[in-house]
Amino acid sequence: MNYWLFKSEADVWSWDNQVAKGEAGEEWDGVRNYQARNFMRQMKLGDLGFFYHSRAEKEIVGIVEVCAEAHQDSSTEEARWECVDIKAVRPFTTPVTLAMCKSDPRLAEMVLVNNSRLSVQPVSAEEWAIVCALGATDA
Repeated sequence: MNYWLFKSEADVWSWDNQVAKGEAGEEWDGVRNYQARNFMRQMKLGDLGFFYHSRAEKEIVGIVEVCAEAHQDSSTEEARWECVDIKAVRPFTTPVTLAMCKSDPRLAEMVLVNNSRLSVQPVSAEEWAIVCALGATDA
């Protein structure tokens, strides 16, 4: 299993919006960055990800699961843009802020800490466990 982080502006698509989609989940569409798209192409069914509110909150608020592998992004007719579908698994007991991640030396190599602009990014198994512990949430 691989781990990921999905970033969204809460006023555009929030954790509550994601939860409301239920088991069917929702396309993680609109990504127009080649590196982020390529990460989505690597995702497999059952992979887990952090749901991160960017902009104002800058915090990890929940865990999602990939429920459909990479396919054509329905928000564009351009074949080069693909996306995955994700569904909410559980909220974080305590949100984990970007500041918390940056201040923890164990997370110094985390993509979020070093490239906070990338909207879809990998998370190592070790980083996954650390962040879940910081958020008092079962990994």
